[in-house]
Amino acid sequence: MPTKQPKGRRRMPARSFLTAALKQIRLFASDVDGVLTDAGMYYSESGDEWKKFNTHDGMGIKLLQHAGLITALITMEHAKLVLRRAEKLAVPEVHLGVQDKLAVLRALAAKYHLTLRQVAYIGDDVNDLEALRSVGFSAAPADGLPPILKVVHYVCRKKGGAGAVREVADLILAAQAHRPVKREA
Repeated sequence: MPTKQPKGRRRMPARSFLTAALKQIRLFASDVDGVLTDAGMYYSESGDEWKKFNTHDGMGIKLLQHAGLITALITMEHAKLVLRRAEKLAVPEVHLGVQDKLAVLRALAAKYHLTLRQVAYIGDDVNDLEALRSVGFSAAPADGLPPILKVVHYVCRKKGGAGAVREVADLILAAQAHRPVKREA
């Protein structure tokens, strides 16, 4: 039986499908702008670019790594800020300036001797579409664009840059019987 969805959202697969798909995940990949950030582009008077990352999302990535999953960031942008964030989180796979995200996911799967069914990907915009359609588990932040929300396995309750990555990380960890850190009330 499909899980209940908010009005206007497509039906999600049954919980048993989601759990089975999540149990297989060995590599977690994420888009950056609109997923790890709020999709805003902030510029200072001097032309410096700023991005706001969510600490809870960072902890989600660290928890996935601690559970033995490979983590990756894949973005069309060439921002050095992404490299700095990835370095702080010790993300081993960082791919900037990517036009074909599915090709990168295929290469990562081959590198780590995985199938695409063992890959989870979260994205929010049309340049993520083919990657989202091809992986074992796909997700989008609550504020992802409508064409994306129609094709993913899971639509987060949280928006991009506001905990969507942590939400997916917690789903994966729960399905794989890892216990995420309890949050304070």
